[in-house]
Amino acid sequence: MSAYLHIDWTRCDGRGLCTELLAGVLDRDDWGYPVARGRAGRDRTDVPLADAEVGAARDAVALCPVLALTLLQGTRREGPSGPLQGGRR
Repeated sequence: MSAYLHIDWTRCDGRGLCTELLAGVLDRDDWGYPVARGRAGRDRTDVPLADAEVGAARDAVALCPVLALTLLQGTRREGPSGPLQGGRR
């Protein structure tokens, strides 16, 4: 299964819990907001995940205090088919 994590910067307040849980795929920008590691532009808000990272991503979604994260299945190019079980939209 392929999945990605979408970051809604309009909701995010930059607390950084997700960057701690997903340190391998997320960095923080100059203002403390989470961004996809090694990506630019819009690609910084849609983070592809390896199967092994989905569990940590679910934790990040569940623990985000401002509901700024959504875990989706599929790829961004194909268009997401909806939230994974346990994810929020």
